[in-house]
Amino acid sequence: MKRYWWVWILALFTLALASCAPPKAERVETVSIPPGEIDPAVWGKVYPHEYDSFMKTQEGGLGQSKYNGSEPRDKLSKFPYQLVLLDGWGFGVEFNEPRGHVNMLSDQLDIGPSRRKSGGVCLTCKTPYASQLKDEMGVDYYKLPYDEVHAQIPEEHAEQGLSCIDCHDPETMDLEISRWFLNDALEVIGKDPDNLTRQEKRSLVCAQCHNTYSIVKDEDMKSVGIYLPWQNSEWGNITIENIEAQYEADPSVLEWTNAPTGIKLAQARHPEFELYSNDSIHWNSGVSCADCHMPYERAGSSKISSHHVQSPLKDDMKACLQCHNQEPEWLREQVIGIQDRTNNMATRAGNQAAQAAKAIELANETANIDQQLLNDAKEFYKKAYYRIDFVTAENSMGFHNPPEALRVLGDSLFYADQSLAKAREALIKAGVSIPDKFDLELEKYDKRGSNEVPYDPELNMEFTFDGTK
Repeated sequence: MKRYWWVWILALFTLALASCAPPKAERVETVSIPPGEIDPAVWGKVYPHEYDSFMKTQEGGLGQSKYNGSEPRDKLSKFPYQLVLLDGWGFGVEFNEPRGHVNMLSDQLDIGPSRRKSGGVCLTCKTPYASQLKDEMGVDYYKLPYDEVHAQIPEEHAEQGLSCIDCHDPETMDLEISRWFLNDALEVIGKDPDNLTRQEKRSLVCAQCHNTYSIVKDEDMKSVGIYLPWQNSEWGNITIENIEAQYEADPSVLEWTNAPTGIKLAQARHPEFELYSNDSIHWNSGVSCADCHMPYERAGSSKISSHHVQSPLKDDMKACLQCHNQEPEWLREQVIGIQDRTNNMATRAGNQAAQAAKAIELANETANIDQQLLNDAKEFYKKAYYRIDFVTAENSMGFHNPPEALRVLGDSLFYADQSLAKAREALIKAGVSIPDKFDLELEKYDKRGSNEVPYDPELNMEFTFDGTK
């Protein structure tokens, strides 16, 4: 027995260690996400880091952004020529910068009713109930008054903006397209929505709403459908020219009439995916939307994709530093430089299009006007407007695809020049004395409840209202 004294000592030592050890952790009961669950807070019980990150999107502020940010600033004050271009349309009454994804439905509820005249269809990208409401209500979802369709949303989610279920399958957490019209559009351009790579989905779940959609109208101008005008395009090549061709082919998407010119027009909405995917350098490098706007980050001991979706400019360029080895300030200067050049060209083109609109407005009121010249002026104006609209409705101020943005705006300026020239020729031929430059009479078109057109000093625009330095 004495020969094994060391065994007894080892046993006693082990028991001593065991008595000092912390109690064994109890088994944690897992929480599952119910099928069809809308409330992000329920998802947050399973994915708390992602949920906490997502809820930060309700925070406002510009950060180091110069042009957009997450504050509901008035775009009509920043780009006053839009008062002429948008006169006769809800955007000409109220046109604000959007806030974060959490707020997107509450922001829509806060704007004036003129921006919601299209009916329930306006909810399509604002509520996670959109697909369910469309399936249950049929065409009434599109055409009934906005408030009537909104009332179908359960009260507890009446202001619920983006939700996890908009992008994820609650059972597998796989990325999933929940908006029917994007699947339809992918098929139109020859892309199988059931055979997408994960990296493609990391852009396409964003493209569900960050696209330009067209609202179909019936003979009474009631909304009866929605689709993406990609019929003449292909994957990686959705251009404004192809979109314009669809506008011309389908008059049912001409949603409004510009009051000064009397021209019926379609409308672009935030075409981020179209601009970005059209042969941009980042797209061709395989960079997805999530790579830049949802970069990986540390959350405690975990590594997650940030769900605080925002511009890299608001996060010290951390997303850019994943691939670029320059200093953050240098990278920011490149972004702002690109945006400044885009704003420069957009301001020139926009003011020239406003000049053309004023000339057409006068020509419409003039007897014995040469109708062919006037019609030519109107055709050129449409081309100019669609191109200005395409770039200025897009939320990167050209950065998502700098060469394409400048190309489109250059063409816009050309068409605006041609429109103005044709209208002036018609007026001179009719014996009308016209000024070298029309007074835009911005107060005449300002429907915001004030005749004052305030200048936004935070923007530090390079050009004044009339396009001169």
